[in-house]
Amino acid sequence: MTAPVELGSQLITLMAALMLVVQLFMVVQQMLLTNIRLFAIQSLFLAGIATVIGYAHHATHVYVLAVLTLLGKVLLLPRLLTRLVRRINIIQEIEPLLNAPTSMLLCGGLTLLGYLVARPFTSLERLGNNTLAIAMTLVLTGFFLMFNRRKAITQVLALLTVENGVMLAAVALTTYGMPLVVELGIFFDVMVAVMISGILVYRIRESFASMDTSKLTQLKG
Repeated sequence: MTAPVELGSQLITLMAALMLVVQLFMVVQQMLLTNIRLFAIQSLFLAGIATVIGYAHHATHVYVLAVLTLLGKVLLLPRLLTRLVRRINIIQEIEPLLNAPTSMLLCGGLTLLGYLVARPFTSLERLGNNTLAIAMTLVLTGFFLMFNRRKAITQVLALLTVENGVMLAAVALTTYGMPLVVELGIFFDVMVAVMISGILVYRIRESFASMDTSKLTQLKG
């Protein structure tokens, strides 16, 4: 029994680390379609982590989270966002507020902060090493990505990566996930938020011929 638990712990640690690597790629990547694919890959790793935890601890509600993540974030949302990007015919992010080297340096600092914040809670983890710290880093870098980019579509992706970090934190704790009703509530809230954001992105594009959210200041009157 110990061997499967150790293997599961190693798999979770690996997939969580890969989620962070994908997040860093998203920070420096300016092609919108590539960022959407990276988000899908990150979500696939999250679904894999939930599956391993569900199998190791016979947690049915975590299986539900894995299936919802696979269907919603790996298959449905990337397809919808890809269709939206092609419809508005803007495939590249404009110059971010901070350049790539500065962004990576700042993300390094956020990674350190994530580990410091999560350190008091590491004893709550049963599977995976530093998974909670990685989850905190995903949340922090997701907020940074939202701040650093001007395209509304990239900000939607940043919101989704923040939610991935929250879900990773939930399954990393001793309870192996929040109650199913809470997980479903968060999941569907994010789904609705993304769909509404997609409509707003299209309307911004139609009104201003741009997805630069700074254009919204023109609405003041």
